[in-house]
Amino acid sequence: MQTHLAPEFKNTPEGLEAEAILRKCVHCGFCTATCPTYQLLGDELDGPRGRIYLMKQVLEGATPTRKTQLHLDRCLTCRNCETTCPSGVEYGHLVDIGRNIVEARVERPAAEKAVRWLLKEGLTSPLFAPAMKLGQLVRPLLPAALKNKVPAPAGARAREWPAREHARKVLLLAGCVQPAMMPNINSATARVLDAAGIQTVVAAGAGCCGALRTHLNDREGGLADMRRNIDAWWPMVQAGQVEAIVMNASGCGVTVKEYGHALAHDPAYADKAARIGALTRDLSELLPELAEQLKGRVRVSEAARQLAFHPPCTLQHGQQLRGGVETHLKALGFEVAVAAESHLCCGSAGTYSVLQPELAYQLRDRKLGHLAALAPQCIVSANIGCIQHLQTGTATPVRHWVEVLDEALAAYEADGA
Repeated sequence: MQTHLAPEFKNTPEGLEAEAILRKCVHCGFCTATCPTYQLLGDELDGPRGRIYLMKQVLEGATPTRKTQLHLDRCLTCRNCETTCPSGVEYGHLVDIGRNIVEARVERPAAEKAVRWLLKEGLTSPLFAPAMKLGQLVRPLLPAALKNKVPAPAGARAREWPAREHARKVLLLAGCVQPAMMPNINSATARVLDAAGIQTVVAAGAGCCGALRTHLNDREGGLADMRRNIDAWWPMVQAGQVEAIVMNASGCGVTVKEYGHALAHDPAYADKAARIGALTRDLSELLPELAEQLKGRVRVSEAARQLAFHPPCTLQHGQQLRGGVETHLKALGFEVAVAAESHLCCGSAGTYSVLQPELAYQLRDRKLGHLAALAPQCIVSANIGCIQHLQTGTATPVRHWVEVLDEALAAYEADGA
């Protein structure tokens, strides 16, 4: 796609990157066929190709409007289009650039600005955990819309962290909302890794991965989150004390893996960020080794044997990781199926289900319809956002796959086998 950048964007890092991405696009439109919002709305401007045209116009000097902003806001950033694109267009990076430019030039309504500020500051605040605990106490009294965002309190096992030390160690990003909303995911991760002889370490000072602020168009805030995490992890990384930085939320994983890209122009952090990104592994990338070590040490309950796996977009499109969870859970004795349209987003997409609820719930219900057709005893996924969002629409338990593996290990140990 031939592009003529406006003078203000020429020779800037963002302008050069955007131009390089735009030049790869050949207008084929394959991306529209797999875009969730295009499938729902049927509007060219609510598909990747249309949004690319909008961003190209702005980069060439056109004045963005509130309509431009709306079409960019409706993008889930699921990156399904990147998987589909035959030309290698890095749409996710382009839409980040485009959104930031439009955000600086188009004034949002005051109420919308307030909601976005509350999301990026509230969800990352130390006050989020006590607020969530209070919400769980009064959950039965909450209106349905708010109750959907407050999961039931976790059981006592969620606080059980392995005490053993191992020579092999990995860092784990606990996350900003996961410790308060679904703490068992982190502790189950630590217990499963412990069973395989790997110690899980959570670094003091690490917090939100940076995705939350970045996708709410607070680029500098997102970069500050990234630098803080690098500072928290760097002493152990530099000393060679950990073999990987493990992510059990694929949304965080795709972000941390791209720290090198995000901080490439920061001379103080570029090299560190690249090394952090290279060390980062989604938990499922450890599954081949875990399955081999844990085979024969799991007891799969008949009440939780039949699983339907929902692959998060940030896993299958953002990180390009497919098939690993299903393959290795099957090897451990679970029956795992993947639903029709597994490539499509469930509608969670970080804060999208709050900011675009009408579209998010349409996508959720469509996803749950396909999952229900499998008649699973449990739906499993690999990202807290997907898990929480899907659970609001079904009575079938929705859990992280590591939690069901953890329970199968515990059942084996309880039987004294």
